[in-house]
Amino acid sequence: MSILDRIVADKKIEVAQRKTLFPTSYWEASPLFDRKANSLSERLRNSTSGIIAEHKRRSPSKQNINSSLSLSTVAQGYEAAGVCGMSVLTDGKYFGGSLDDLNLARAVTEFPLLRKEFIVDEYQLIEAKAHGADLILLIAAVLSRAEIQQLSTAAQQLDLEVLLEVHNQEELEKSLMPTLDLLGVNNRNLKTFEVSLDISRSLAPLIPDEFVKVSESGISEVAAIQELQAYGYQGFLVGENFMKTEDPGAAARKFINQLEK
Repeated sequence: MSILDRIVADKKIEVAQRKTLFPTSYWEASPLFDRKANSLSERLRNSTSGIIAEHKRRSPSKQNINSSLSLSTVAQGYEAAGVCGMSVLTDGKYFGGSLDDLNLARAVTEFPLLRKEFIVDEYQLIEAKAHGADLILLIAAVLSRAEIQQLSTAAQQLDLEVLLEVHNQEELEKSLMPTLDLLGVNNRNLKTFEVSLDISRSLAPLIPDEFVKVSESGISEVAAIQELQAYGYQGFLVGENFMKTEDPGAAARKFINQLEK
């Protein structure tokens, strides 16, 4: 069983347990549930940098990236740096995150927040909405076309944008549908964790222009973004490159300044 398979199996158990503890009506009563979402796709279309910064304490491939920083400080630093939005890892077992992280980020920022999670159930969309998320991530590698259709439709009904993540042409072709807002290409193979920007380069011509193209993972150089912009990418998810520093907000600001020179 691959790491991805283990994560998804554990996630299904976790969601089933959470359903017994917190019915959907509990989350629907949240003060944030009726909040109007911010559009990340709109911000990316109007941005010259397209940076989506990430808060990530650890990962299966790197046990500790940076677990000592205050999430509120990181979120405020990113917003002050001028990033377009923030990705918040909410998986606890493998990434050290939680839904509380999403709440904390929402309390101190106004920019779009992505709940980055292994979503396998509509229940997780309701959780995301109740904790202040503006968009959610769907991973084509762990979902069928029917599941992507069901979840993306449900997300849009909740006023959540949808970022659909693919890793290869097969996943892309099965996933294209009008209920998506952003199409993300993950440069990291989720089974081997190897990273190559060639994945973004090869898939770019196959993504219709109606979707905002986002390149994810392995982006650490300004030159890489400048090259990928020529392939039509408008969004760039940068996580470890900022999080491994003592001041992710300052690192993001420096990166954006270099990019916009």
